[in-house]
Amino acid sequence: MKTDSTGPRDRIERAHLKDPGDASHVMYRYEPGPGFEGLLQRFWIPVWSVPAGREAPQKVLQYPVALLVVASDYARFYGVVSGLSTTVLAGEGWAVGVMLAPAGGGLVARGSMAPHTDRAVDLADVLGDDGRLLVERVRAAMGPDPHSPAAHRAATGAVEDALRPLLPVDPEGELVNRVVAFIEDQPDVVRVARVCAEFDLSERALQRLVRRRLGLTPKWLIQRRRLQEAAGRLRDGATTVAEVAALLGYADQPHLTRDFARVTGMRPGEFAARYGR
Repeated sequence: MKTDSTGPRDRIERAHLKDPGDASHVMYRYEPGPGFEGLLQRFWIPVWSVPAGREAPQKVLQYPVALLVVASDYARFYGVVSGLSTTVLAGEGWAVGVMLAPAGGGLVARGSMAPHTDRAVDLADVLGDDGRLLVERVRAAMGPDPHSPAAHRAATGAVEDALRPLLPVDPEGELVNRVVAFIEDQPDVVRVARVCAEFDLSERALQRLVRRRLGLTPKWLIQRRRLQEAAGRLRDGATTVAEVAALLGYADQPHLTRDFARVTGMRPGEFAARYGR
């Protein structure tokens, strides 16, 4: 159930543009308990220690899901970040995060996710008294020893208790879960029309669904999956930038370079030189 920062790179780690020399934290990951399928995807618990006077920026090409994060000094609900998500670690600390399923954000927010795109709000703003109780339980569990497996079980259990009333996932939520899974699992999907055909939806209906449940667009979903895959291939160093562009269905290398640089701030070659194996 646990993956530390030195383990093999998995699909989630490919989204985390971690500097190869960054030893600032240990990352623990856990699957949710039975019955949370469709609502929760996974828990992650980073515990960090950064020397005084230094910082460790963590950059992520976020997946199309909302997040709940509780730390010792904040507790927030995060909408999807459309660009590059950056969190700066400093000093000593920990956080308990849960990656919701695509359907989960709208259930927690009790409405459209569009107002939450690129924004974070206090957890109590969306969960009320349940959110405040959740924060108290997580901090009580994690305070004595943030590396403790028992603390992790108590903290993730507190999150599950707070979110269990949101079950079962509604039919529209189940649909958006399937749409996102289809786009992420089919590398040859590069056009919105392909998604419309798969789910027998008009482009307008698909746009409204994704906007309401995720706060973004179907085109963004496709682009984000391609950029994450490009980052993974560039880090592995097995192919050239031109080959990556061709494999991901880009018309040519300049199109990949433009999209990649706009989101990450680096050209693909620069990224491979810095983050590659």
